[in-house]
Amino acid sequence: MPSKLNIAAAPSRGRYLNTGNGPTLQPVDIGHDNYIGLVDPDTAFWSLVKRDKLGLALTNSGLLSRYRKKSAAFAEEMKALRFGLKPSAVYLNPTERCNLNCDYCYIPKEMRKNGKHMSGEDLFKALAVLKDYFAKTVPEGARPQIVFHGSEPMLNREAVFAAIERYRDDFRFGVQTNGLLLDETAIDFLTSRNIGIGLSLDGHIARVANKTRRNWSGQGSFSKVLAAMERLRGYHGYNVICTVTSKNLRWLTEIVDFFHAYGVPVCMLNPVRCTQPGARQVKPGDGVLARRYMAALDRTYHLYQQTGRKLVVANFANVLVSIIAPTARRLMCDISPCGGGRCFFALSANGDLFPCSEFIGLPQFNGGNIFSDDIGKVLTTRAFTAVTGRKVEDIEPCNRCAIRHFCGSPCPAEAFEMNGGMQRTGAFCELYEEQVRYALRLIADGKEGAFLWDDWDKGTTSTFRVSTLL
Repeated sequence: MPSKLNIAAAPSRGRYLNTGNGPTLQPVDIGHDNYIGLVDPDTAFWSLVKRDKLGLALTNSGLLSRYRKKSAAFAEEMKALRFGLKPSAVYLNPTERCNLNCDYCYIPKEMRKNGKHMSGEDLFKALAVLKDYFAKTVPEGARPQIVFHGSEPMLNREAVFAAIERYRDDFRFGVQTNGLLLDETAIDFLTSRNIGIGLSLDGHIARVANKTRRNWSGQGSFSKVLAAMERLRGYHGYNVICTVTSKNLRWLTEIVDFFHAYGVPVCMLNPVRCTQPGARQVKPGDGVLARRYMAALDRTYHLYQQTGRKLVVANFANVLVSIIAPTARRLMCDISPCGGGRCFFALSANGDLFPCSEFIGLPQFNGGNIFSDDIGKVLTTRAFTAVTGRKVEDIEPCNRCAIRHFCGSPCPAEAFEMNGGMQRTGAFCELYEEQVRYALRLIADGKEGAFLWDDWDKGTTSTFRVSTLL
């Protein structure tokens, strides 16, 4: 099969290729019988070669010499991806309150229990400010994205729906909800306007799902979310997020079966973000998480073979796309700097601006207020540049890792709170390593399409391809 290469590479550093003066390709054992990976850690340029061709690939007559000719152009593409993008999305919390008290929530408990709603008037005013800001920063004809996020946005449903109705021609809207208030009227309103809907569910049966997601009286949310999933069956614009913790880890393959049976088009199996202490108490072990996670991905492939219908695990699909075509990735958590403050930012219910929703409970990352401060200036505050300036090259041991640009050492909020600083690693290093190895095995076997969104590569081009080493 042809070698499939991405579109990023390192700058040329000299005439000689094998003496430290040229691009350096690092062998990566991907656990495949026939193929081994080669990665330039500086830029995430990669190739798959047969094991007995490795020597040829690393000589002047092989891959390295051909790669060197395009390396400067590839480096510029990666630089633009990492440092040249501007915000085009906002995670907007229209309320501080939530009707659930989930174990791992990143919003402080007091805020979720007794917080304020954003008034309809303030919500309109905030969206007007965002409309003016994005008119100057996004390409003409493009619509920035607003995701009504949590706490639980449906608690302020009247204001949210009025805002969608007023600004539907100016923004692409989405709603991330726990589903408890997603009745038929709400679903009719959202689906008739093609609004993206994200649900949260952590298990395939009530006994599992309700371990971590309960209301303030201790009652679980499973049955109501299930009713919302039934109503949304067949709607292309919805997904389900499953937060993976120590309390549901052993059932990941069953959860995949359940989502597939309910016709869920896209899910996320999100390892719990360990920003708040409650989340760290349900953090699974890295090694066992990696094993269970790969088994769940295997299961999605078996279901696809049996039925011809995909269940895309979006966060893994993003890792896979980041290898095949870095600039086509849809999520910006798995790169450094991450998307927080760079591709998107978060707006709290009182108008405060944060690099990402994960930081809303951390006052030192409040960069200003949308009702009193210029957004452009907020993006340059220390609260934001601490995040947008976090580079994997400055983090030990990530700066020596071959796959550092497929991972990005997420998440900065997690690293700051759990491990003591921005220049520290996140929580799940082994999981990312195994996802990359798994992805490269899929590519070697020609199976990657079964794990990706349909038409994911529309508008992309192949800029470097070599097959003589395979």
